[in-house]
Order: sequence, then C-alpha cells, then structure tokens
Amino acid sequence: MSDYTSRLARLLLELSYVEGEVTLTSGKKSDYYFDCKQTALHPEGGWLIANLFLEMLQGRDIAGVGGMTLGADPLVSAVSVLSYEKNCPLAAFIIRKKSKGHGTNQYLEGLKNFPSGSRVVLLEDVVTTGGTLLTSVERVRDAGLQVDDVLCVLDREEGGRQRLAQAGLNLGSIFTRAQLLAAGR
Repeated sequence: MSDYTSRLARLLLELSYVEGEVTLTSGKKSDYYFDCKQTALHPEGGWLIANLFLEMLQGRDIAGVGGMTLGADPLVSAVSVLSYEKNCPLAAFIIRKKSKGHGTNQYLEGLKNFPSGSRVVLLEDVVTTGGTLLTSVERVRDAGLQVDDVLCVLDREEGGRQRLAQAGLNLGSIFTRAQLLAAGR
C-alpha cells in the first residue's frame, strides 16, 4: 500500500466516514454513511484522490474524465488540474442531474473540450447500486462520447460493480469498505 493510500484512508475515516444507521440515495438502509465531499474538498484529500486516480488512469488512451454533479465535481476538477501539472493533460466535464433548461439545454458542462467520439472515464465518489452511474453513462454517450470505465473512491460492494459489468463497464476503486477500514489503522 502506498503512502498516498494510507494517508487518504486516514483522512477519509476522519472526515468522510460516519457509522450509524442512514438511508442512502438508493433507498437502502446502511450502518454507515460515506460523505466523500468532505475529504475531496480538503486540500490534501483532493490532492491525494487526484494522484491515486491518475495512477489508475496511467497508460489509458483517454481524452478526459467526468462525473455526475455534485459528488464528482471536486474529483474531476482535481484530476484535470493535476494531470496538466504532470504533463498528461485530461480535460474534465460535469454531468448535470437535470438539463440546463435554457440556452443549449445540455446535460454536460465542458463538452467543447472533447471532440465527438472521445474516450472518457467516469469518476464517482461512492458506488452502491450503480444506478446513478448508469444514468451518467447514458447522458455521456448521448453527447457523443465513449465511456471506457468508471473509477470511484469507495465501492460499497452492494451490487454496483455487478450492475455496471452487466452494462459492459469495469469499476475500479481506491477502496472497498473493508480495505478502507484496514488501511486507516
């Protein structure tokens, strides 16, 4: 395990991981909540996540990264900025939950940075069932881009990986819950 991974685990456990019964976006009950935005918006946390995602993206022939607002906003921004600094520039885009409703009425922001047919990877903070990601993939493909894979900070291991695989997508994660708890010790 890299120093980045162990340091990120400690930050995630300190800032983003809360034990206790909650209802998730999927409607499922859980014994913990994972609010990755708290860590992704922390200066070191965002930097660590971006570095680890860039390691996972190394060697892939992609034009950029994107994700559904709001959870992916700090992730795609940090990866895009750091990729430029590391001389492997990746553009970023954000997927709206609802179309703009005026002007171009688009779902994607940042689309002008991508020629039609560009290959991209979606980033997500936490994956539970994969439902939000499947909606995201549909919107990205409708906009003329090719989705290669999905990367997340935390895979809750509650069916999302399998659901994405059924749609032909691979899911890579920095952590599963068990890995996060073990790495944070």
